[in-house]
Amino acid sequence: MITFKTTLGDIKIALDFDKAPVTAKNFQQYAEDGFYNGTIFHRVIKGFMAQGGGFSSGLEEKSTKETIKNEANNGVSNTRGTLAMARTQDPHSASAQFFINLVDNTFLDFSSETVQGWGYCVFGEVVEGMDIVDKMTLVDTGRLGHHDDVPKEEIVITETVIEE
Repeated sequence: MITFKTTLGDIKIALDFDKAPVTAKNFQQYAEDGFYNGTIFHRVIKGFMAQGGGFSSGLEEKSTKETIKNEANNGVSNTRGTLAMARTQDPHSASAQFFINLVDNTFLDFSSETVQGWGYCVFGEVVEGMDIVDKMTLVDTGRLGHHDDVPKEEIVITETVIEE
């Protein structure tokens, strides 16, 4: 279990080491290293998802480790409350950024091993604090630099707690 203590409240996450072993281990390592402390949820789209894990306060991009293999072909769907890895157009470009699905986003699921079909790997789920995630959608968002849907009032992960 990993708990993100945020400026809005706590979010408790269970990782799926059975279905997404590489991705879950990668996320856990970032959490254990304290990487997520001080990062913000930098992209929040009501009715879609809340994304974080890559920027500190002021939208300063953080340096990450190597990218990981996309395990989206694991049969786990992008449903409400699940965590998935964010990535670029390259299917195997995920590193530290993740998003929490606010609704069932099954269009993000794996369909084929093609650039369009790889989808986004689900590696965990929110087991407590989905009400906190829902609160994120109530903040005003706007454009900051090259980024859209940025909360105008920062939502910060202040501390990461890892429980065995």
